[in-house]
Amino acid sequence: MTITTRPGHVQYGELLLGPGTPYRWRKLTGWEELPGTDSGTVPRSGAHGAYPGALLAQARTITLDEMVIRAEPGRIGAAVATLNAATGLSDDELPLLIHLDDRGPLLAFARVVRREVPVDPAYGVGVATGSAIQFEASDPRRYTPAVQCAETGLPEPCLDWHRDNSGELTRGIPASTGNLTANNHGGAPTHPVITIRGPVDTPSVTNTTTGAVLEYGIRLDAVDELTIDTYASTVTLNGTENLLDAATGNSHPEESFTLTPGRNRLAFRSATAPDPHARLALQWRSAHW
Repeated sequence: MTITTRPGHVQYGELLLGPGTPYRWRKLTGWEELPGTDSGTVPRSGAHGAYPGALLAQARTITLDEMVIRAEPGRIGAAVATLNAATGLSDDELPLLIHLDDRGPLLAFARVVRREVPVDPAYGVGVATGSAIQFEASDPRRYTPAVQCAETGLPEPCLDWHRDNSGELTRGIPASTGNLTANNHGGAPTHPVITIRGPVDTPSVTNTTTGAVLEYGIRLDAVDELTIDTYASTVTLNGTENLLDAATGNSHPEESFTLTPGRNRLAFRSATAPDPHARLALQWRSAHW
């Protein structure tokens, strides 16, 4: 549940920090900076310089520093206990929502890797200064919280010729073109989740903007649903069966199928005559470095 309401708020899971809470912070690092990178650049063997290689972002480390925990006398223990319960070690990443300024909040998924609550004489009167919380996000991108959605069916043939109101002979517009547009409003590529519902034979989706293709040599009946999580590189049938090995030779690796910054045009196709009941649904968040 999102409870951030104004700049300065940081929400980790259900814990809210910042204005109006016992937990104030003065310094944030690792959020507006670029994450570290692994570079594929290699030196030129017979000339000055190097051959530029791919830059792959590392995990992002985010630190709330110079924190002050303030509570009424006799209540500092409860405030610290609440903080400790929400920021313990865990194998699972939780939503980290940071509302920094007028741009609104951005979202990452992270785990706590360090927590400091110094204890000095001021602790006894309800103040703990110099506290810190450090998070690590395995996916270094920051996302717009709202999930965007788009849907299309398979392409249908044009309707028969007919005369319009002016008497001109025209062809009708098909109910579905099999194409859709997905806008990534950020500056980083983002991985969509794709859901395909049957009936459809050898379904494929192509990002015609990048040329990336996903195609699976299976037949989906009307009750079947194929879900492709391109970031996790998983392909599941009806939520349980792993169909990663159903990819055809035309298919790219799932993790390479992204929506680039800006407008992306996608096409949903089948190997046989299209069934009007088949659907492709796309979900994504705009991503930012």
